[in-house]
Amino acid sequence: MTIAMIGHGYVGLVSAAVFADLGNTVWVIGHTPAKINMLKKGITPFYEPGLSEMVRRNLSAGRLKFTLNYPEAVKSAKVIFICVGTPSMNNGEADLSSVFESAKKIGNNLRNYKVIVTKSTVPVGTGRQVAKIIRKSADKKVKFDIASCPEFLREGSALSDTLNPDRIVIGTDTATSRDILLDLHKPITGARIITTIESAEMIKYASNALLSTKISFANAMSFICDEVGADVEIVLDGVGRDSRLGRTFLYPGVGFGGSCFPKDVKALIAIAKKHEYEFSLLRAVNEVNKQAKLRFVDKIIRTMHGVKGKTIAVWGLSFKPNTDDMREAPSIEIIAMLQKKGAVIKAFDPVAIENASKILTNIQYSKNPKDAAENADALLVLTEWNEFKQLDLKEIKRVMKSNYLFDGRNIYDPLHIKSLGFIYKGIGRE
Repeated sequence: MTIAMIGHGYVGLVSAAVFADLGNTVWVIGHTPAKINMLKKGITPFYEPGLSEMVRRNLSAGRLKFTLNYPEAVKSAKVIFICVGTPSMNNGEADLSSVFESAKKIGNNLRNYKVIVTKSTVPVGTGRQVAKIIRKSADKKVKFDIASCPEFLREGSALSDTLNPDRIVIGTDTATSRDILLDLHKPITGARIITTIESAEMIKYASNALLSTKISFANAMSFICDEVGADVEIVLDGVGRDSRLGRTFLYPGVGFGGSCFPKDVKALIAIAKKHEYEFSLLRAVNEVNKQAKLRFVDKIIRTMHGVKGKTIAVWGLSFKPNTDDMREAPSIEIIAMLQKKGAVIKAFDPVAIENASKILTNIQYSKNPKDAAENADALLVLTEWNEFKQLDLKEIKRVMKSNYLFDGRNIYDPLHIKSLGFIYKGIGRE
């Protein structure tokens, strides 16, 4: 099948590469000449394990094509996916301008039947608006169907998530579009959920909101465990053993970030408000996420009796491991707060330094974890990269000026770290 992806961000590029790898011809439509030229050379604009190799392989095979030209891509495609960004506006609502602009351009180039699918995360009702825009700009004789197929990929494991999802959600009005989308997804595993466009649009928001709630619940429990002397990891392990609950996403830390959770929680709050429902639960989820960063910084300052003039090493800058994405990364706020208190920051991240340097200034970026820790008064772990878990911490302590270790992701065993001579502080545990 020939398909088109509008947008070459995480969702668009990963989806395009996977569908091409499954034997389809995939056009990727962009609007930035420099990025399209890079992609034509097989250079991906962000880090995702295995993606560069898959893109280059399918470029060489002629199945993956990049263009700025809507007419050539729309003409040959049977299915067109809209995969553009929907960032938060100041009021928390999703900015749909790119979605609607894409719809207009599709309509201008529509000459025969297509299935137009919104894969971007959008509020309920967006698909209907897309249909109106296309109908207004397209030839009145041309038929098309619209659909919603939300994505559930996670940065850092996006390829496997796209190929082996828990579920594939298809929201559409017609049997024709349903069957075409089922056929396209046939090689991909996962349960099929066939529903209305409105329900499909809501499923993505509901999923991300609930996962964010689990993280904030875990952080709220860590706040209490800090005060009463309990170990939050043991507490949550006990909770997670309940088959009704599970441990997935029930992990405390310095807060969630990234391109989805913060944005989608705000958007769902805004959607609810439009329909005269005050989503107090999700407002609390956002508040706990803010508190997680504030309490972590406060713990550092209290333990070290102030940080003015002290050198603090930071391990991990991206919002999660296996990605270079700095969007809403907790490290941004935490480092800014410490700098405001007079701390000197040295930092290391395996892949995110280039992106971080565009946001975080007045920082010494290091070539490896040991280099960051050298002559530091304290060490902070803000992203749980695997390479941090097996380092020779005895050697790390030897090159440090002092012995404070603040584990913002609870990746270390407190007793072991203390036995090495560190003053250890985790999240909801000592």
